[in-house]
Amino acid sequence: MKVALLQTDIAWAQPAANAEHVDRLLGGLPADVDLVVLPEMWSTGFATTPDGIAEPADSPSLHHMKAWAAQTGAALCGSIAVCDRGRYVNRLYFVTPDGTVSHYDKHHLFTYGGEHLRYTAGHRPVIVDYLGVRIRLLVCYDLRFPLWSRNVAHPQSREGAYDMAIYVASWPTSRVDAWDTLLRARAIENQCYVVGVNRVGHDPQCDYPGSSALIDPYGRPIAECGRDNEAIAIARVDMDALRAFRQKFPVLLDADDPAEANEK
Repeated sequence: MKVALLQTDIAWAQPAANAEHVDRLLGGLPADVDLVVLPEMWSTGFATTPDGIAEPADSPSLHHMKAWAAQTGAALCGSIAVCDRGRYVNRLYFVTPDGTVSHYDKHHLFTYGGEHLRYTAGHRPVIVDYLGVRIRLLVCYDLRFPLWSRNVAHPQSREGAYDMAIYVASWPTSRVDAWDTLLRARAIENQCYVVGVNRVGHDPQCDYPGSSALIDPYGRPIAECGRDNEAIAIARVDMDALRAFRQKFPVLLDADDPAEANEK
């Protein structure tokens, strides 16, 4: 699977302008890209006060993602602030070229920034199977909580529940070192690829550094966007290499069961 990381700036609360910008960037991608990952709330910026900014569940931004997937032949992944049946959610969509839509609602709301005051947390882990790669969907602050994304292997196959984790983010410059470190930690401890796509630029609250990367199961970056500028990074996920590593060094067999770890 060939993955493109789109590290973009985001115009505050301007979905149409942000969609036009992403459309231009997609036009320059190679034709053989299989998956494109956008930042958290790519259409509006990270809006902790969603009134007048959040989009309906069947939003124009989601329709753009469907159209881009159909046009490019690549799946699109990115989160949108959504008002669904009277409740606000930070919803990460995964849209495939055939129009299939999967979604994950952010579980760990960013209480420090007040996200929990207006948004409803999701409680359902989501794994998407796409082109033979099982992908765990996660959003920003989820990165700090390893039990939520714990990858546990089946005793016979030695394979984990997923092969790649995607974190889309609006992670601020002041904590970028934590972002870089935790992406690598999640890849190592879950013996998987990790895609972390963070925005750049600024909004009314924060500055954002980017530092998007695709990390291999050893914790090594195989594609990086750098800091402070818009960038695109592209790399290939090697499933044969991942399976060989898991068979040779089956650390996931010894992973703690999240249910047992949470017992009092």
